[in-house]
Amino acid sequence: MPSRSQSLDIVLAQVAELDALAGAAIARPGSEADAVDGVVPGVVATPATPGVLARTLAWATETGHTVVVRGGGTKLGWGPPPRSVDLLLSTTAMSAVLEHRHGDLTATLQAGATLAETNRVLRRHRQWLPLDPPWSDRATIGGIVSANDSGPHRQRHGAPRDLIIGMTLARADGLLAKTGGIVVKNVAGYDLARLLTGSFGCLGVILTATFKLAPLAEASRTVSAEFPANAHVAAVVADLRAHAFTPTALELGAPPATMFIRFESVETVVVDQAEQAARLVRGHGGTSVILTGEEETLAWREHEARVFDRDGTIVKLAILPGELAATLVWLDATAKTRQLDCVVTGRADLGVLYLALDGAVSEQAAFVTALRERLPVGRGSATIQRADRELKTLLDVWGQVGDGLRVMQEVKRRFDPTGTLNPGRGPGGL
Repeated sequence: MPSRSQSLDIVLAQVAELDALAGAAIARPGSEADAVDGVVPGVVATPATPGVLARTLAWATETGHTVVVRGGGTKLGWGPPPRSVDLLLSTTAMSAVLEHRHGDLTATLQAGATLAETNRVLRRHRQWLPLDPPWSDRATIGGIVSANDSGPHRQRHGAPRDLIIGMTLARADGLLAKTGGIVVKNVAGYDLARLLTGSFGCLGVILTATFKLAPLAEASRTVSAEFPANAHVAAVVADLRAHAFTPTALELGAPPATMFIRFESVETVVVDQAEQAARLVRGHGGTSVILTGEEETLAWREHEARVFDRDGTIVKLAILPGELAATLVWLDATAKTRQLDCVVTGRADLGVLYLALDGAVSEQAAFVTALRERLPVGRGSATIQRADRELKTLLDVWGQVGDGLRVMQEVKRRFDPTGTLNPGRGPGGL
């Protein structure tokens, strides 16, 4: 059973206090459905305006209450279990596309907007925010930015930190701040938007974000490839790079050893590049088929589901791209030795992989520990994105942070000196 952070009498008094502060009914007692790693929040508040959210946040800081921010909830399991959640602050009532400057290829979005709905609006002018993390129908802009989360299109378009150009945020003391601008070529002031991107809700509450957009491609083709062994994947990636192919996504999967090579441009270009890539795959001993239309869409959905729709542990692995082949061999051999089911997907050319692990918790802990020993600070990382509480008690979900921890701690102290926001759940226990 989830545990509640506070007694019900105290919770009801806080609900009344927050409603009075907002001048509207924005708060309610937390329920088991709101639990964060087994901890039921005392109060759930859903402000409808930035001003009300800022006042709510200031109240929490002044009264010494801990705060966790939630959008669609797709990343609430990231980080160690919280010691307490006095206030769960939801951004879902602020979910608009505030401005789409289609002539400039930029847009300003509220934090509670889902990625899928955002791109539905942007498609009216044949543009999109080129991010595709898992569960885009639920993942919100604020959560995606806070986690710097991305998907297969990172190969061509980068991560949120590469696309964001401006932001408004609420500090822990309730002060509203704005950084960046609304045009791509902007050099005004310190780049707080990129600092907050990937801060995991530890520094401030993101209210809006302004991004560079991309035009929708005229056509798309995906080469679906399968190989007799994982070693072939790294060879194909190197060959694609050497021959100056320009895929918008270059994904791997195992087992079995598979690749998805996507091209998006005008029709003649994608057809030509897909046919060349298919021949290259066959030259490396693989089989290939070129997908388009609904067949292509379904294949990408199934690829995402291989890891993210499974039960069990998910580990995000970052490696040097040149170590891809050796890493895939090690993962396969070590998982078999420890009798673990290990499914791998990820960015084949960027060294960003996702592992789905299933098996005895003690063996999973030993697997991750051994994996981290192969990755000294500066050469990679293995971060646990989803796991049950037992595994989280055996391992630090973030792993080693390195020499940057002291700087991160000082930044946290400057932005949130009272430790109100997501306390202890960020990298290094921020």
